[in-house]
Amino acid sequence: MITVIGSLKGGSGKSTVTFNLAVWLSLAGQRTLGLDLDPQATFTDVADVRAEEGYQPGIEVRGRQALYDGTDLNSYKEILIDVGTSDMASLKRAIQIADRIIVPVPPSQADVWSTQRFVRFVNSIIANLENKPEVYGFLNRVDMQSAVNESYETAAALVSLPGIRFLIPRLSQRAVFLHSFSEGLAAMELDPRDPGVREFNALAAELYSHLVR
Repeated sequence: MITVIGSLKGGSGKSTVTFNLAVWLSLAGQRTLGLDLDPQATFTDVADVRAEEGYQPGIEVRGRQALYDGTDLNSYKEILIDVGTSDMASLKRAIQIADRIIVPVPPSQADVWSTQRFVRFVNSIIANLENKPEVYGFLNRVDMQSAVNESYETAAALVSLPGIRFLIPRLSQRAVFLHSFSEGLAAMELDPRDPGVREFNALAAELYSHLVR
């Protein structure tokens, strides 16, 4: 399955989510390939740190050339693509080959507007495709100290937004994601008892339900 993790707005936590999913899938025994199409290359950087530290399982991450150089994507059980908006040609190509698109949405009105624009952009790319990817959105980087209403309002907006399916599991802005990422570890590897790991496991189970049943 090819899963694109993307949005039009920076700071949504795409690379952190992509990396944690890559480790989770690898731990579940799935041959996984990561594609880093964001010029900032954060996904590539954290995979390199992981390799340098010798953590297992290793995470295979390639760049945009894998979309065009004849790489046999079918040989992988799962493919995760972290996309950015600086390379529009690669972004469009990723959307065209995706089975589904996951949009992390921080709880703010600006991010709701950005998500709405992104969904319209996706629809313009897939309009003529026979097999269209499904688009999902979930709340990410939820500030536990901020007003709860903002999260509720963002969730309600996503539920009512045409063209995207709202996923109930959410990820809070917890230190375990930041600290683990900087060390080349997934959150569940750094501290499996952290509340953020329970949140992540709920999201992963929602996205890959066939692996946990």
